[in-house]
Amino acid sequence: MGAAGPATARLRRAWLDALQEGGPSERRILGDARLRTLSGVEWLYGEAIRLVRVDVSRAAQLARATRLLAARVGDPRGWALALRAEGHIAFARGRYEGARVAFVAANRLFRRLGLDLEVALTRSAALQTLIYLGRYQQAFSWARRARDVFERGGDRLRLARLDLNVANILYRQDRFEEALTLYRASLQEFRLRGKPQDVAVALRNRAVCEISRNDFKAALRTYREARSFCERHRLPLLVAEVDYNIAYLFYLRGEYTRAIELYEDARRLAARLGDRYHEALCDLDQSEMFLELNLVERGRALAERALRRFEALGMRYEAAKALLFLAVAARHDRDASRSLALFSRARKLFVKEKNRLWPSLIPLYQAVVLFEIGDLRRARRLSETALAFFARTALSGKAALCDLLLARIDLRTGHPARAWASARRALRRLEGADAPTSIYQAFYVAGQVLEARGQRLEAARLYRRARARLEGLRGHLEGEELKIAFFEDKLGIYEALVRLSLRGRPDASRRAAAFSYVEEAKSRSLADLIAFRAHLLPGTGARRGRAVRSVQRLREELNWTQRRLRALQEEDESRFRGTVRALRRRAALTERNLTVVLRATGRGQEEFRALQNAGTLRLGAIRETLAPGTTILEYMRLGDRFVACVLDRRSLTFVPVGGVAAVREHFELLKFQLSKLRLGAAYVRTFGTALEAATHAHLRALHDLLVAPARARLTGSHVVVVPHGFLHYLPFHALHDGTAYLADALAVSYAPSASVYALCVTKPARSRNESLVLGLPDAATPHILGEVRAVAATLPNARLFLGARATRERLEEHGSTARYVHIAAHGLFRQDNPMFSSIRLGGSELSLFDLYQLQLSAELVTLSGCGTGLNVIVGGDELLGLVRGLLYAGAHSVLGTLWDVNDETTALFMKTFYERLRTTSDRAEAVRLAMRRLRETHPHPYHWAPFVLTGGVGGPGDPKRNLAVPYIFGPD
Repeated sequence: MGAAGPATARLRRAWLDALQEGGPSERRILGDARLRTLSGVEWLYGEAIRLVRVDVSRAAQLARATRLLAARVGDPRGWALALRAEGHIAFARGRYEGARVAFVAANRLFRRLGLDLEVALTRSAALQTLIYLGRYQQAFSWARRARDVFERGGDRLRLARLDLNVANILYRQDRFEEALTLYRASLQEFRLRGKPQDVAVALRNRAVCEISRNDFKAALRTYREARSFCERHRLPLLVAEVDYNIAYLFYLRGEYTRAIELYEDARRLAARLGDRYHEALCDLDQSEMFLELNLVERGRALAERALRRFEALGMRYEAAKALLFLAVAARHDRDASRSLALFSRARKLFVKEKNRLWPSLIPLYQAVVLFEIGDLRRARRLSETALAFFARTALSGKAALCDLLLARIDLRTGHPARAWASARRALRRLEGADAPTSIYQAFYVAGQVLEARGQRLEAARLYRRARARLEGLRGHLEGEELKIAFFEDKLGIYEALVRLSLRGRPDASRRAAAFSYVEEAKSRSLADLIAFRAHLLPGTGARRGRAVRSVQRLREELNWTQRRLRALQEEDESRFRGTVRALRRRAALTERNLTVVLRATGRGQEEFRALQNAGTLRLGAIRETLAPGTTILEYMRLGDRFVACVLDRRSLTFVPVGGVAAVREHFELLKFQLSKLRLGAAYVRTFGTALEAATHAHLRALHDLLVAPARARLTGSHVVVVPHGFLHYLPFHALHDGTAYLADALAVSYAPSASVYALCVTKPARSRNESLVLGLPDAATPHILGEVRAVAATLPNARLFLGARATRERLEEHGSTARYVHIAAHGLFRQDNPMFSSIRLGGSELSLFDLYQLQLSAELVTLSGCGTGLNVIVGGDELLGLVRGLLYAGAHSVLGTLWDVNDETTALFMKTFYERLRTTSDRAEAVRLAMRRLRETHPHPYHWAPFVLTGGVGGPGDPKRNLAVPYIFGPD
C-alpha cells in the first residue's frame, strides 16, 4: 500500500466509509495507530484529491479528515498537504480566494521545509485558481519558478502538466493559438510518458479551446477522440464527462433533439458510475433547454432535481442556477410570488459566491415579474437598482433593458416625457450593438411612447424599424435572458402598424401595406416555434437543393455564435471584449450570408423560404391565385376589436367587426354548450331541444359580431377564412344568421394565412392516382375499422394498413406519391409546446416536427380521430397544429376536426365526403355537401360542424380520376 502501512485494500475501504460518516466513527479511525502516520496523511490526501471531480462533498469530508489526521501526526509536511487539499476543495466549490489563501499557506510551509518539489507542485496546482482570480502575472511567475524545479530534475512529465496549466492561462487571456500550441505539445508528451488521465484531460482542454475558436467540427472531433481513448483505457468517469461535453456542443449548435438524446445517455452513464456531479449538470443544462422550448413542466422537474443534487454536493453556484430556472418556470405558471421568492434565494447564493453579475441581473428579472402583476412601484425600484450597476459596466445591453422596462413603467403610469427619456437612453446604449432582440424592443417601446404623445408619423417610423429587426429574427433563437421575455406576444408591432396604416381614410397603397403587416403577423409565431430546429428543416420540394443545405449550415453557425455570445456576456469581464467583438462580426457576416442564400432558394421552395425568414407573398401574387368566386376573409385583432380584411380578385377592404370581449364571451359559452353533448345519450334526449336552441343563439351572436358586417362583400360562392387568436377554434361555417348557416350559402374553407393558401393553390400536382389509408381501431373507437374500410373502398387504388401495420414507415413509403392520404388514429395534443404534438401510429408517435420532415404530394390528407385537429395560439396568431405540418410537408389541403368527434358520426361524414369527391374535384364543396347530408340525421352542430378543410380546395378545372378497388394490407 505504501501510504498507510500494512493496511489491506479492504481495510482502507472500511476506513474511507467511516471517515465519510463523520462523528464517532471518524474519531475512532483517526485514532487507529496504523493510519496515524505521515504516510497515512499522504494516502488520505491522495484519496481526497481523487474524489474532487467526482463528489465534492465526499472529497471535502476526506480533506477535513486529512487536516485532523495531520494535526494528530504533528508533521509539518502532513499539515502542508492538508492545506493543499483544502485549496483543491475550495477551488472545486468556486471559492477561489479561499483556495488561493490555502495554496499560498501550503506553499509557504513547503518552502520553509525546503521541499522544492512540493513547492513546485503546489504552485502548479494553484495556477487555475490564480487564473480565475485574474492574477495572471502571479500565475506566470509561479509557473516559471515551478518550471525551473521540474527542468532541474529532468521531469518531463511534470513539465508537460505544467504546460497544460500555462495553456489554461493563455486560454483565459484569449490567446487561443498559443494555448493550442501548448495543449498539443503537452498531449504529445503525455502520449509518451503520461498516465491515461493526462491524455484525456489534455484532449478535453484542447476541445474547450477549439470551442472558443468557434471551430465546432474540430471540437467535436477532439471530444470524440477523447471518448474513444477513455473507453479503451477504462476511464468511465472521464467518458461520462466527455459525453456531457459532446451534448453541450450540440446544445450550443442549436441541435436540441440530438442534444437531448446525448444528455440522456450521459446522465445514465454518470448515474451508473456514481458521478453525481455530471449527472446534476445534465439535469441543469436540460432544464434550461426545456424552458427555452417552453416545455415548462419538464424543465421545472429537472431544475428541482439539479437543485437537490448540487445542494448535496455543496456547489452553490450551480444550485443558484437551478433556482433561477425554477423561478423562470414559476413565472411561466403565473405564480409571481413563488417566482420572486426563488429569484431572491438564487440571488443570496450568488452573493455568497461573490459573483458580480447575477446579484445585479436578478433584480431586473424580478422587476419584469412585478411589472406583469402591476406592482409598478417595486418594479421601478428594482429596475433602478439594476440600472445603477449595469450603467457602470461594459454591459450596455443589460443597462438598455433596464431603461426599456422603466420606459414601459412610465408609459403605464402616465409619464410619457419621462418614458421618452428612458427609451432614447436605451437606443443610445444599443447603437452599434449586435443585439437584435433588444434593439427591436427598444424601437417598439420608443414607438409606443411617441404614439402616446400624439407623434404618429414618428411612431410609425420607429415601428417599421422595430418590425425590420423582428423580421430578421425569424427562424432562429435569439433567446431572451433565461426566457424572461419583455414581449411574449410579438404581434404588438404589427397591430400598431396596421392601426396606423388604416387611420383616417386609407388609400389603396396604405391598405396594401396594412394587409402585408397582417400577413407577416400570421406567420410570425410558427417561425418562432420551429426555430429550435430550423437548421434541420428540409426543403418542401422533391429536390433538396444546395441552397437549402447552405441555409441549414448557416443556421447551425448562427445558433453557435449567438450562444457563445450570450455565455461570454454573462461573465462580465473585460478580457472577453476582443472575443465578443469577433463573434459579433462573425454573427453579422453569417446573417448577411443567410439572407443572400435564402433569396437564392429556388422555385418550389417558397414555403421553406417563408418559414425561414419574413417571406410572405405580395398582395398581387396572392390575388392572382384566387379563383373567380373566391374571397379571403382574414381576421386580426386591433386592440379591443377585431378587423376583417376582405380580399378578392378586384378589391381589398378592411371592415371593423365585433369587440374582442363580446366575441370571447359568446365563444366560451358556445364551447360550454357543445361540451354538454358529451354528457351521455340520456341527457341529450332529455334536454336536446334546449341544447340546440342555446347553441344556435351563440352561433347567431357570433355571426352578427364577426360575419354580418362583412357579409355584403362576400359575393362569390367560396370563402377562405383566415382566423386570428382564439377564432382558430371557431366553426365559421356553422355561424347562423337567423335563417341559415353560412355553409348553406357558401363553401367555407380555412387557411393559416392568405400566403399559405396561395402556396397551397399553386403547388404542382406530383401525386399518382393512388391512395393510402391508415387505421388504428381500438376498444374506445370501434367504428374506425368500418370507417377506413369504407374509405378505402371509395378511394382510387387504395392501400389499407391496420393496427400495428399502420406505421410511420408506411406513411413515408407510400405517402410521397399518394393522391389521397387518410389517417384514422388518435392525436396527442401538447399545449406546452405544439411542436411535440403527435399522431399515434402503429409502434410510434408522429410528432408535428416529424410531419415537417415528410415529403408528401397529396391533394388531400385527412386526419380522422380524437384530438388530431387541435391547434394552439402561442405568442401571437399563427395556427400551430398538426394541420400546418402536413401543409408544409407538401399536402395541398388537410381535412381535420376542431374538437373530438363521435367516431360513428365521423364514419358517416367521411363516407359521404369521399362519395362526393367522385363527382366534384372541389373539396370545399364536397365538405359542404357531406355536412348537409349528416345534418339530416344529426342536426346538432356538435356532430357535423367540427370538420374543417384547410389549404387548397381544388375546383371544377381539376382533372377527374377513375376510382378503383383498394388493396388491403392488415388483419381483419
